[in-house]
Amino acid sequence: MKWLLGLLLIVFVLLGGFLLSPSPVDSKAWKAPAPPAMTGKLAPNELLRLSDLLARGQVYGPEDTTVDANGVLYTGTQDGKIVRVWPDGRVEEWLETGGRPLGLVFDDKGRLIVADAWKGLLSIAPDKSVTLLSRESEGTPFRFTDDVDIAPDGRIYFTDASSRFEQPDYVLDLLEMRPHGRLLRYDPRTGKTETLLRNLHFANGVAVSPEGDYVLVNETWKYRILRYWIHGPRAGQAEVFADNLPGFPDNLAVDQAGRYWVAFPTLRNPQVDSMHRQPWLKDLVAKLPESFHPKPQEYGLVLAFDAKGKVITSLHDTRGTHLQEITSVNPHGGNLYFGSLHNDRIGRLPLRAIPGMGEREQ
Repeated sequence: MKWLLGLLLIVFVLLGGFLLSPSPVDSKAWKAPAPPAMTGKLAPNELLRLSDLLARGQVYGPEDTTVDANGVLYTGTQDGKIVRVWPDGRVEEWLETGGRPLGLVFDDKGRLIVADAWKGLLSIAPDKSVTLLSRESEGTPFRFTDDVDIAPDGRIYFTDASSRFEQPDYVLDLLEMRPHGRLLRYDPRTGKTETLLRNLHFANGVAVSPEGDYVLVNETWKYRILRYWIHGPRAGQAEVFADNLPGFPDNLAVDQAGRYWVAFPTLRNPQVDSMHRQPWLKDLVAKLPESFHPKPQEYGLVLAFDAKGKVITSLHDTRGTHLQEITSVNPHGGNLYFGSLHNDRIGRLPLRAIPGMGEREQ
């Protein structure tokens, strides 16, 4: 009997210590809207399973992709490398940033602009020389540089997903549900960085419109896309472009037909939406080991929007066995390229394989 009492005492002490220990988050309550029905344009299909798989087993975490003028595909991996995939299928480790390269885009001089979660905004020349363009704005350092795009005038738009939590702790940012994200702009002519939008709930993917009059930015934790006007009578104003999305929007990109393609690493989680109403519960969950934190569903999802924010089509892998946790979708040369935070492959889907999207629309 004494051993049982001793065991209960140990459990009581451990539980008391857990409850009294400080939480790594200061959670805020939020009431999530009811998710949209997966019908109509959102109805599940298996179009993502038609994708070819590139570099399978030779990359880990190819979060974003971009293609150079010679048709060579570039991606950044979990171990900090920039990897090239040649048109003939060869995979080559090009260089290592020493951080975690996420968003990628080429400028008009052939330099690779990288949003590196750890390092900041980088420029990599064809000779592999790396230049740090920006690592702070208005005195606040970047903690989670996420995605990047370039406007027709050469100015660079990018995001700092969270000024409080770094990339490995993104779930803590979700649980806390406080606005730590920023939309930023870097001007190569002046070398200055300015904050365009602050107080975003995980500022994620960015895409500048083909005309350069606005930029879209994904506000991941709120399941929505914002539009920030760059030029015109509404310059400097922000508005909701698409709201109450069926999952967590990650990166996005625009194709030559003006369609915006958005990647979703997972569908919405009813347990997370429910927890958001109880800050005390989120504070407790944040103290648990990572294995107890919310996990992405094994599902592949990509949506296409028109310039008015209406869904045009959706691409699914309902089992998530071919492509899952898709974090980026990039149109190039009549194909869509899919990246992922954790996959060991890159997907490639011809636009002509999608009903209603023939080659003339690419």
